[in-house]
Amino acid sequence: MVTDMTNLTARQIPLIRHQHFMFYVGLWFWLAIFSVSELRSGIWGQYLDALLYVGVCVSPALVFAYFKPFLLGRLSGKKYLIYWGLCFLVLMPLCCLGFSFLRPEANGAQPFYTIAVWVVGLEILLAGNEYFSRRGKHMKWIKKIGLENAVLTTIIFIALMLSVMAVSSLNNPKYHSEERLLIGFEFDLSKLAANFFTFLSFFAQFLLMYLAGYLLFIVNSRILVPVMLKTNGLLVYTLSLLTAVAILYPVLAQLLSILPLYKLFGSKLFMINPFDLENAASAIGIMLLSLPVIVSLHWVKQSHQVLLLEKEKSQAELGLLKQQLNPHFFFNTLNNLYALSLKKSDQTSESILKLSDLMRYTVYKGEEKTVNIDQEIKYLDDYIDLQRIRLKYTLTFNFEKDIRHSPDLEIAPMLLIVLVENAFKHGIEPAEKAAFLKLSLYVEDGALNFVCENSMEADGLDEAKGIGLDNLRKRLLLLYPDAHRLTTSVENNLFRAELYLRIG
Repeated sequence: MVTDMTNLTARQIPLIRHQHFMFYVGLWFWLAIFSVSELRSGIWGQYLDALLYVGVCVSPALVFAYFKPFLLGRLSGKKYLIYWGLCFLVLMPLCCLGFSFLRPEANGAQPFYTIAVWVVGLEILLAGNEYFSRRGKHMKWIKKIGLENAVLTTIIFIALMLSVMAVSSLNNPKYHSEERLLIGFEFDLSKLAANFFTFLSFFAQFLLMYLAGYLLFIVNSRILVPVMLKTNGLLVYTLSLLTAVAILYPVLAQLLSILPLYKLFGSKLFMINPFDLENAASAIGIMLLSLPVIVSLHWVKQSHQVLLLEKEKSQAELGLLKQQLNPHFFFNTLNNLYALSLKKSDQTSESILKLSDLMRYTVYKGEEKTVNIDQEIKYLDDYIDLQRIRLKYTLTFNFEKDIRHSPDLEIAPMLLIVLVENAFKHGIEPAEKAAFLKLSLYVEDGALNFVCENSMEADGLDEAKGIGLDNLRKRLLLLYPDAHRLTTSVENNLFRAELYLRIG
């Protein structure tokens, strides 16, 4: 027996299939941590109690998340929602109430409504992510922000939050004394309204303080890393960084040292002397801490450009492979029509109509990225009907198909037809006696399995591995890398080809 196989690895990654389950495990531990984060004694005992209590409460969600891939592949949308409601709206409350009744002392770990809010919130977040990713809109808005805009947005948010907490801490003996004001984790809307102009002053000063650091980040991101480090090496980058800091830090330190904010907070960060070397160390620290992030982003950008070039090359190769495949198909079907016209068969008109449908599918659907599995099956049926008409000998034909579990599956067009064409060209058409062809197509849980078995003459093995199968392997490598398996074998004048695709 001769066997040829391309390895498949995508179905061997269980963490990807159960990632939602892992996220719920993380939420379980975080909720337990929140319960003991402010304790000062008996911490581990309380933590284990909280872990047990929260674990019982979220256990229905954990079980549901673990089996979610199975449920999505087997249940209709309505049945899935019923299971979801049973889990989150019935079983979760029952588990929490039951545990609270048996262990009332554990109720302080986390109130049930807090656990419910976090669990349902995570479920909604994951569902929204799945919805947008299936439609090709997976976090596109984040990709458009860019690193510099993201840092600037973060700076504005931090300045805003610090200003709110600083105003909320005013006149609070716990934080505010004659010497200084400490920023507490406080949010007092009444104080914010009463001291609104103070809030604006704090916000402007905090923003200016962080923008000084942002200026250093911009110099590092736009000049030092892409020009000095990337082009001239580490030594030139280091000397350029020291030069930039020497020019900028005294001016920035002097500017920040005169802010009223520093007197209010009793800060000695910038000292009286703006040339103090601690200020230089702070500036150098900002640049060095941002260096790994900037280098990583530049590397990702460059890798993305390389991937785009490889994708364009793959698309060009794929188009060439389709051009090689389509003429072969046209020649075969035109030969069928010619044979019918010679026999003046009553089936000629019907065959012309089928040929028209096949050509339309090849020209239009063949250019699409994916087609519905039903369309591909009809294409196979029409092709086989045309081929059977011109055969000299009887063909025993059987086509078993089951797509009930994934009727909406989308696959690349004109993949399966290659195996059927190969069977007719090298096994069935040259036969000097009755031949047979058996096809089976099964789709389940995002996986497609297609088997084509046909009789063939003893001397037809070498021809059976022609350009059609070579092109199919190349297309599979381009379209489904690491997510397919193509096996061919010959035994006792039986040629067998099996194609496995992991799509979901």
